[in-house]
Amino acid sequence: MISFSNINKQYGKQLIFVEASFQLNPGEKVGLVGPNGAGKTTLFRMIVGEETADEGEVSVPKKLTVGYFRQDVEEMKGRSVLDEAIAGSGRAGDLHHELEDLQRALEDPEQADRMDRILERFGEVQEEYEHLGGYTLEANAREVLHGLGFHDDWIDGDVGAMSGGWKMRVALARVLLGKPDVLLMDEPTNHLDIESIIWLEQFLKSYPGALLMTSHDREFMNRIVSKIAEIDAGEITVYSGNYDFYERERAIRETNQQAAFARQQAMLAKEQRFIDRFRTHAAKAAQVQSRIKALDKIEKLELPKRRQVVKFEFRTPPRSGDQVAVIDGLQKAYGKRVLYDGFSLTIRRGERWAVMGKNGAGKSTLLKMIAGALAPDGGRVELGASLQMGYFAQQSLDVLDADLTIIEQLQKDFPHDTLGALRTLAGAFQFTGEDVDKRIRALSGGEKSRLAMARMLYNPPNFLVLDEPTNHLDLATKEMLVQALKDFDGTMIFVSHDRTFLRGLGSRVLELGGESGVDREPVVYPGSYVEYVQKLGHEAPGIYS
Repeated sequence: MISFSNINKQYGKQLIFVEASFQLNPGEKVGLVGPNGAGKTTLFRMIVGEETADEGEVSVPKKLTVGYFRQDVEEMKGRSVLDEAIAGSGRAGDLHHELEDLQRALEDPEQADRMDRILERFGEVQEEYEHLGGYTLEANAREVLHGLGFHDDWIDGDVGAMSGGWKMRVALARVLLGKPDVLLMDEPTNHLDIESIIWLEQFLKSYPGALLMTSHDREFMNRIVSKIAEIDAGEITVYSGNYDFYERERAIRETNQQAAFARQQAMLAKEQRFIDRFRTHAAKAAQVQSRIKALDKIEKLELPKRRQVVKFEFRTPPRSGDQVAVIDGLQKAYGKRVLYDGFSLTIRRGERWAVMGKNGAGKSTLLKMIAGALAPDGGRVELGASLQMGYFAQQSLDVLDADLTIIEQLQKDFPHDTLGALRTLAGAFQFTGEDVDKRIRALSGGEKSRLAMARMLYNPPNFLVLDEPTNHLDLATKEMLVQALKDFDGTMIFVSHDRTFLRGLGSRVLELGGESGVDREPVVYPGSYVEYVQKLGHEAPGIYS
């Protein structure tokens, strides 16, 4: 289907691919992994013809249709969400929009003199549209948009009024509705909540075409892909299995490579000792020369490239009182939409609350009220004694100084700590080497999130309020964070769509009501997230297995 044969590619002095080969076969579902800058996006761009290889051959059959979901979404305005989503449906999508234009023309008195031609064209378009199954297109589009979290009133509303995150979902719907032979997906779960992620899982599992995707969501990858293609140091290595299999197999390969390297080094040292010892002995001259030639012909093995993940260990936060937060009779509404109507909850020291709920149920609103960033309409939020709170939300990025470098920001925040300690902190959050000299204004959203998290956790408060802390974090950083927070000697309440995070940390679950928080009473589950899923049979509100 799609093949890369002995590809070479470099940008300036940076080698991206060195005689790399890879093949994507019909119907295969492949996860694409590798460190930042390894060439994952370059591979996608070569497939769609936006980049070419310096050497080697990229083969994409001409009749093959390719849908590419990427993180940079073009401008969307002037259409409804539904029309924008349908725009990705190839010929049927084009005909859908032409029918709408013709319908408007039929109702326009100024075009009365063209009515015969408009009616004729309307009949032609309608016939082709029906032949292509176009009349199921709107129903399919609504189904996909519902799956991605859109309400009916949003679907018919102006796409230009939506936030960037929701436009990303529209772009995703557009690619899915196109039903291409091959789906290329770059981090499709980044802007989705857990309900939409689970819906997308089911969609992609039953998708008949081929799939090549990157994802920082381990669970999502495990449930969909049957192969992993790893890009590292210019090579593409394929592993037959899901992400967990890849990790185990990669570790075995690394161990075998290290053992082979050690054996070869021992053999080379032994040969070199013989050469050095008898180099000046005339009687051994022929043997020495023979061994020198033999050594020159041996292909030298290299140690496997190991990705360093710096372990982050928490300093011990000060002890808080037993009652960390008391929420009593909480009320909050936005216009007619009531989120909380007399809600009460007590958060005790050491508890780790995972807040679940569909879009619009009031998860972030609750965290804002606990953090004091938003006032309730009624009731109270009372914080306990000796409490130091750390609140992380996307707005946390606004407190970073854009003119400073990463290391300068950390030195400003922690003037009494050594440069070595701050570099170790930066390294734990994947800022290594020259990365620490990047200016904050030049950082991506994910890099800013990592830096904001590092600042908050270095001298940890005893109460963490975290709203989607794993957004944009790569797998290595995310798993480091879960391990570090397992050892956190404090209290947490958090919202997350990442099931690795939920499973690893949720010791209590608060499941909020339906699409408005009072569709039904919030459910307080006294066990862990794992127990919650086992007992209730669903991974998130509204998702039932």
